[in-house]
Amino acid sequence: MNKKRNDRGFTLIELLIVMVIMTVLLALVGPKMFGKIGSSKQKAAKAQISLFETALDIYRLDVGKFPTTDQGLAALREKQDGDDNWDGPYLPKEVPLDPWGVPYVYQFPGEHSDYEITSYGADKQPGGEGEDGDIMNWKNTK
Repeated sequence: MNKKRNDRGFTLIELLIVMVIMTVLLALVGPKMFGKIGSSKQKAAKAQISLFETALDIYRLDVGKFPTTDQGLAALREKQDGDDNWDGPYLPKEVPLDPWGVPYVYQFPGEHSDYEITSYGADKQPGGEGEDGDIMNWKNTK
């Protein structure tokens, strides 16, 4: 019962060649794929801020004012004392954290607009450039 050479499987050389090819492909494609993660998180934060703006506008139409800084974005989910015309919840789910796992900063009144909603970006602190840059509703949110 002699086995043919073809029945034994792959040789060590063949496996090494496949591993080298996979490594080269990952080296070429990997950085391009992982480079998109930061910009995707920024786009997600901008989209969430836009949803908050819509919910806040509806809240103001019902209640007659924006939530205070102390009430925060939680006022979009739970009725606050003194909000007699509250007809929420204005968000379908709990107020999400920003894409970096930090709560959004809400301020009313704002310095640059009626209210301000801010995500501090990847560095999770004010300021920064690129992926670390702050995302704010009153700045260009394209």
